[in-house]
Amino acid sequence: MTDTVEATRNRRKVIAAGITGNVLEWYDFAVYGFYAPIIGKLFFPSDDPTVSLIASFGAFAAGFLMRPVGGFVFGHIGDKIGRKRALVLSVMLMAIPTGIIGILPDHATIGIAAAVLMVAMRMLQGLSVGGEYTGSIVYLAEHAPNDRRGFLTSWTLFGAVGGILLGSGVSALIANILSDAEVASWGWRIAFLSGILVGVVGLVVRRHLPDMPEDESEDKPANPVMEAFRTQWREMAKVIGFNIINAVGFYMMFVYVVTWLIKQVQEPRSEALDINTISMAVLLVLVPVFGALSDKVGRKPLLLFGAGGIALLGYPLIWLMHHPDFMMILLGQLGFSVLVGAYFGAGPATLTEMFPRRVRVSALSVGYNVGLAIFGGTTPLIATWLISRTHDDLSIAWYLIACAVVSFLVVLTLREGSRKPLPE
Repeated sequence: MTDTVEATRNRRKVIAAGITGNVLEWYDFAVYGFYAPIIGKLFFPSDDPTVSLIASFGAFAAGFLMRPVGGFVFGHIGDKIGRKRALVLSVMLMAIPTGIIGILPDHATIGIAAAVLMVAMRMLQGLSVGGEYTGSIVYLAEHAPNDRRGFLTSWTLFGAVGGILLGSGVSALIANILSDAEVASWGWRIAFLSGILVGVVGLVVRRHLPDMPEDESEDKPANPVMEAFRTQWREMAKVIGFNIINAVGFYMMFVYVVTWLIKQVQEPRSEALDINTISMAVLLVLVPVFGALSDKVGRKPLLLFGAGGIALLGYPLIWLMHHPDFMMILLGQLGFSVLVGAYFGAGPATLTEMFPRRVRVSALSVGYNVGLAIFGGTTPLIATWLISRTHDDLSIAWYLIACAVVSFLVVLTLREGSRKPLPE
């Protein structure tokens, strides 16, 4: 009985650790996306507002370009030194640049140096994120029973969605309390400074994590990243394809969408953030539900439902959101909450089931972050460019659909790992 209680207590600590770090990670990235138009004007000023916005999203993408580097660094730490050490370091590295962005002088104060410093802070955040999410997935997967791996690993995305939700909620609160002029002048900084508190909580939780079994293992590769490239390159390539709709779907429909609703649909900022917050609250609930369901019915049925549903319904749902009616917009985004939730719920366990233990963090971190750097970080930039080039507000749907088709085809090639031991 004592062993059972202790195991339950440790499992709760593991879940808490997975959640808190991902909350901070995605809170920071989401807040930047929500305030991209303001940051564009303050740090990348131009006579053309669209140019400023594209430059701002370019800095957003710069953070993602550092994710593969973070995957190399933290993948090596996770496989060579230990999962716990990688998780503690990553949450520390995320909190510092977040706080600095909150106090960073703008272009009017220090000129071009403001843009350089903003990009530098985004790159530091990207370096941290490169090891955060994948390290959390592996940590949870290796603590989970075979028949509950889908449920337990889904809590990493619960934390990720929770971070976006927290960022959306904080931004909505600021927008409802302050005037648009106050938000544009100084109110946006509150959201970034608030991220420091989340980082402190994450650090405290992770410093008291239970020890990992692999920390005591002698069977550790001399260079896990190189071994991963040599032995797991096919699976790493599949991870990139697998995550295309994961990245594009999420960043388009739950981060960039706020800017899209404000600029293209002419929704007030407060209403756009309210809609996004409600939709993400639903997504938050659905992720662990679908994660648990994947332990019962398998990963692939849910993954195919999510990717296939976006491919078929992507255009109608975005069309539904392109109306000046609160409920129609909300209904469209809730449709994406269900489809993305199914893919998210089954995704983390699927990824960990693709790789052997000795290079699991490295292979997953590099493969995942290369895909996120190419497709996730560039999503707002590509969406803004598509609309500007085609003069069609719905043109973003075709990019979303194409990405869903690619991921759907990749999922068809994967083996079903539900209720089976992780590869050794």
